[in-house]
Amino acid sequence: MKLSLLSDASIRLDSVPGPMTIEALSAEQSYSPFHMVAGGLAYCTLSVLHAWAERAEIDANNIIVDVAWSFADNPHRVGAFDIGFTWPSLPDERLAAAERVAQMCTLHATFHHPPDIRVHATSGDQPTTATTQADGTGSMETPDAVSEARSTSHSATDEHSTSMPTR
Repeated sequence: MKLSLLSDASIRLDSVPGPMTIEALSAEQSYSPFHMVAGGLAYCTLSVLHAWAERAEIDANNIIVDVAWSFADNPHRVGAFDIGFTWPSLPDERLAAAERVAQMCTLHATFHHPPDIRVHATSGDQPTTATTQADGTGSMETPDAVSEARSTSHSATDEHSTSMPTR
């Protein structure tokens, strides 16, 4: 894969063989968090197209995904992403189906149904560990707090354990 930074507000993902590379147009261009998000969206889109193509027995080795974005204000944020893909080996009669498939990317769905984002901070030299439960709730804990909670739960279980019959 090759991710090319086309501008400060657009990227291109090419399905080329080999390791993932990131290329800029110039040495002065930096890889921003916006490029990272757009790259994730492009990679997710490419992945679902590849999976569909494999089942449909269509060559997907020449797909190119372009993502561009624009900003909105109040608050300042990405206001829109535009995703386009070029697929030379795709039969014309399969184009509408491929467009529908591209919209099945999990990141695409995440942007349409945004998750809650929680920020937690600690001071000192203890990093935090993010945890998210199946019900969507989450918390941040330091490694010491996680270890302490685990050892407390194990000792409490050991003190009050009863033997369970096996089947």
